[in-house]
Parts: sequence; structure tokens; C-alpha cells
Amino acid sequence: MGAGAMTRVLVAEDSVTVRKRLCEVLAGDPAIEVVGEAANGKEAVALCQALRPDVMTMDMMMPLMSGLSATEYIMAHCPTPILVVSSSTNRGELFKTYDALAAGAVDVLDKAPADAAEGAWEQQLVTLVKRVARIRVITHLRARQADRVPRAADPGRAACRLVVLGASTGGPGAIVDVLRGLPAPLPVPMLVLLHINEPFGTAFAEWLDAQTPHRVRCARDGEPLAGLAGQIVTAPPGRHLVVSAGVLRLTQEPPRHSCRPSVDRLFESVAAECGAAAAAGLLTGMGRDGAAGLLQIRQAGGVTIAQDEASSVVYGMPREAALLGAAGQVLPLAEIGPALARAVHTLGGPLP
Repeated sequence: MGAGAMTRVLVAEDSVTVRKRLCEVLAGDPAIEVVGEAANGKEAVALCQALRPDVMTMDMMMPLMSGLSATEYIMAHCPTPILVVSSSTNRGELFKTYDALAAGAVDVLDKAPADAAEGAWEQQLVTLVKRVARIRVITHLRARQADRVPRAADPGRAACRLVVLGASTGGPGAIVDVLRGLPAPLPVPMLVLLHINEPFGTAFAEWLDAQTPHRVRCARDGEPLAGLAGQIVTAPPGRHLVVSAGVLRLTQEPPRHSCRPSVDRLFESVAAECGAAAAAGLLTGMGRDGAAGLLQIRQAGGVTIAQDEASSVVYGMPREAALLGAAGQVLPLAEIGPALARAVHTLGGPLP
């Protein structure tokens, strides 16, 4: 979109009441034009193809074709920035939201809570729609084949003590792709941090656990790192995840780059704790969180990888890392999992 251009929005929502409310809020902004309304997934697909909106809002639970199926089709055939507007209280809907994010949807907003302050949710909706509309999306074909996961590595050979991964916008699908490229079980612990709006972050570990053969769960304060080999542990929403004196710590320190948890805060602690025995990957995401921390890991002798521009939904965080010289390698998403697996057998040395 050019500077000053109207943001053209297609709204997909089966509830007439909710749909009219979304349209009313969006149309109330002078820079937004609601170009169409869809009451089910089939209408959403047809209108997207006919109208070519700048951005869509997408409900997950719709008749005829679900919001997830519509998202998968749209991202494969007419890629369009999608903001999922969905409920976080229905568990089935929550998991479908993660699936939609993995299929190429850009961001997610909880439906308006009953106790929201006057105008707060509405402003958040308008802000997110405009932000999502600016993101370049790519054709996103979800693989339906059986996972091809490398065989488990010999734990006795692993010199790397810890693998860490950070991501933001576009992160759910990217993280799944990386995990599918790692041996199962991984012979060392892996910490994963994703920026995702509350309240959607709470069930992320459980969803991720179902996507690959790896065991995934949420971090607990005070647990020893040494006992986590073979496990993937995610940062809970609202608290920083750090490694200190051999244990995981969840802290309420101030946000970094407006983020808590922050990738920088995690990576910095890993650099100090593990040094050259760490391997880190920084994936797609808006902003610069993680770039400085990745540089610290590289300066400590660890293996550092950033996702390349072509495979990133948003080339923000990995771009900042590349500009800082923090990335030992800049790789396509499909190569990051295998590269981290190889790094497990180095002591911070160059990847083969």
C-alpha cells in the first residue's frame, strides 16, 4: 500500500452481531475501508479472491468451511495478510488459532472481553489491522506428509549444552518447521521463546507438543537445566525466561523492546551461562528483540543462526541480527533445524 492509501479490509465472522460490530469499529477509522463481509469460510475464500483486500479478519469457528481451512486455502492460492479474531476461552478454537498461525496467518486478537475498558479493545483492533496489512505475506503450502525427523543423536557425543530459539510474528509455523528438523529426542535441553499476545500464549506449549515427536512443556521456575535433556521448554507469557546458576528462572524484570518475555534477555543469560556450549536460532519477527543477545552468544563462541529474508514472514529480528554481525549463518527456514542438530555435536565451532 502506498503512503496515505486506504486499508481495504475483508471481515470473516459467522455471528451477525460480532461481524457488524467489527465492521462498525473498522469503518469508523478514516483510513480503513471495509470492502466485504463473509459469514462462512467459503464466502471468505471467494470474496478474498474477488476483492483482493489488503488484510482480512478471520474467525476460526465458521460453517461450511472453518476459519482454519479458509486460512490454509487463502495462504496457498491468494496470499493475504490475515488477523485471526477468535476466542481464547474455547480450547478447540484456541488450538485452531495456533494452526492458522502456522498456516500463515500473521497475528491474533482475542474477541472483545466483557470487562474491557471503553474503547480499548476497539483501538487495539484498528491498530492490529493496520499493522498486519503492512506485512508482506508469501505463498504458504502446509506439508501434509508424514514428518521426516532425523534419528536421535548419541547423547554421549553432544558437546553443546543448550539450544535456544526465539521468534515473533510468523513464529508458530517457523518453530514447528525447525523442531521437525531436529533429532527426537534432542540430547540436550532446548528453550523456545515466542512473542504472542495474551491470553493465547498460555496453551502454546501444549499445542506445540502435538505438532512434532518432541516433548514440549512450559518452563517452571527453579528447575535444573541438567535435568531437561530431551525436552523442549517454552517461555510462559508475561515473564522473562533466563538461565542462571544452572537453573531456569522466571522473572518480572521490566520488558525489553516492549516484550516480556524477551529473546534478548534469554539469549544474554545463555551467553553468560553456557558460552561456547550454546547454539541459538533467531527466527521471523517484527522489531529487533534477540539481535543483541544473539551477538553475545556469538561473541562467547556459541553457534548462531538467523533466518533469511526469503523465508521470513517478517524480516525484522533476524535482519537486525545480520546487520549486527550476530549471525554466524543466515539460513532458509528449512535448513535451520538440521543446522542446529549439527551444532549439537560441536563446541561452538563452525557448522560443517
